[in-house]
Amino acid sequence: MPLLVVWLDEWAAACLIPLAVWILLSGLDDLWITLVFCINRRKAFAWPSEAELTGARQRRIAILVPLWREHDVIAKMLEHNLAVIRYANYDFFVGVYPNDRHTVRAVQEMARRHPRVHVALCPHFGPTSKGDCLNRVYQAMAEYEGRRDLRYEIVITHDAEDLIHPESLRLVNWFSREYEMVQVPVLPLATSWGEWTHGIYCDEFAEYQIKDIPVRTHLGGFLPSNGVGTGFAREALESLRRKYGNAFDPENVTEDYENGFRMHAAGYRQIFLPIQRARVGPVATREYFPRNWRAAVRQRSRWVAGIALQGWQRHGWRVPLRQVYWFWRDRKGLAGNLLTPVANLVFVYCLAQYVMAGYSGHATHATNSIPFWVSRACYACAWIAVVQIGVRIHLSARIFGLPFAAGAPLRMIWGNVVNCAATVEALRLFLTARIEHHSLSWRKTEHVYPGAPLDIHRRPRLGEVLVSLQCLSAKELQEALERRPRDLRIGEYLIQLEKITELDLIRALRSQAGLQGAASAGRLTPHRVHRNFGLDST
Repeated sequence: MPLLVVWLDEWAAACLIPLAVWILLSGLDDLWITLVFCINRRKAFAWPSEAELTGARQRRIAILVPLWREHDVIAKMLEHNLAVIRYANYDFFVGVYPNDRHTVRAVQEMARRHPRVHVALCPHFGPTSKGDCLNRVYQAMAEYEGRRDLRYEIVITHDAEDLIHPESLRLVNWFSREYEMVQVPVLPLATSWGEWTHGIYCDEFAEYQIKDIPVRTHLGGFLPSNGVGTGFAREALESLRRKYGNAFDPENVTEDYENGFRMHAAGYRQIFLPIQRARVGPVATREYFPRNWRAAVRQRSRWVAGIALQGWQRHGWRVPLRQVYWFWRDRKGLAGNLLTPVANLVFVYCLAQYVMAGYSGHATHATNSIPFWVSRACYACAWIAVVQIGVRIHLSARIFGLPFAAGAPLRMIWGNVVNCAATVEALRLFLTARIEHHSLSWRKTEHVYPGAPLDIHRRPRLGEVLVSLQCLSAKELQEALERRPRDLRIGEYLIQLEKITELDLIRALRSQAGLQGAASAGRLTPHRVHRNFGLDST
């Protein structure tokens, strides 16, 4: 037998023992979560009825959006979400840096056109960190409260690429009566089968949001914020601000994860809203995640650095025993991400040797070098992997359809490579920051907004847009709908009642149609509005 083959056999056998132990341990951990999910999947969730949502008192909500170089997407994001949100009592506070002039101008233009949009200018150049930007936005919100003598009772965080579900704010408002932290699911937008990198996010988020997070909360684990679609009770954030000096951790690059832990440690109640289907798709925040290698590694390296490395540095394992388990699950990727590609190579090599032994009828050096218990452990790992792959295909199919989900096994292999590279990059950044005594900076991902976002959610009704633009109140709209003559459209009727002006109607129709640009709005006339846009019956 060639010496090279003997050496490779011995190397593969030596690697296989620790790899088998680690993969079996991690696989049993994942299998435990899957078993709990299967046992509890039939339990009903207490969703409010439409009448209950409509009748609930609408608490004042502030939506905080931190930005750095988002001038290409922020106007589309605000236009779309202002048009579709089915809630009347809310405002956007958008954080920008003075050295990001294009984004500043884009947000100022939106604030000029929409009374719900407010600019929060950071006092220093950026980028700093997302948590630092959020703290400045939070301060701007407090200053606005002082000037207007009002108070926001709920604070929701969102990003520049988010498509907010029309029902999100109503649900956060409802559940915030009993919980200080309410998490709306987050799901990637669907892409083609061939988009391997984005497909990793589709598979992983479907499994994470449908299975892992509900099981985590069921077993008493703390709920990590997803960073977007997270509603915080104002009093809870104020309590964190008094205790830590800030509402959001400016040092941790995953301030959302840290805030979820802080909330739980302080004794505040948390709830994750399971994914449910509605008239306009799953009730979830939708967005495009990175669609190429470089962007994915950049984003995931931030997740690893913040959750695993900074979390370990800050908290260690000094938490109640029940939370130690969740720290283990959140941090095991440090080892697993690095070992999985090696395990894949060893598996392929051993499989090739096994096939060769079958053809030749003689056991190879590799098969003779592997202890019996290791081979049985490998069989157990293989069966666990088959189960987990089947679960991922099933959960991905529930959101994105079976044809797309069928590619999950291949995307898992690609995901192993991406995660390995991201972990190496996270270790490099973290160790460099420690050696040079500086903080990790905001490694922002370049964002893309859907070309036609109003195709994602249903086209909003004209009355809803008028309310969202604060042209009239929800009560005034309801009264007008009840009294409107059948042969008169709601826009015409509201003008007759002098509840709105023709300019209000033009603005609302442009927003409803997904058009942008204030200049062109001035060229529209009521005649052109009736002829080109028509008037929505409601």
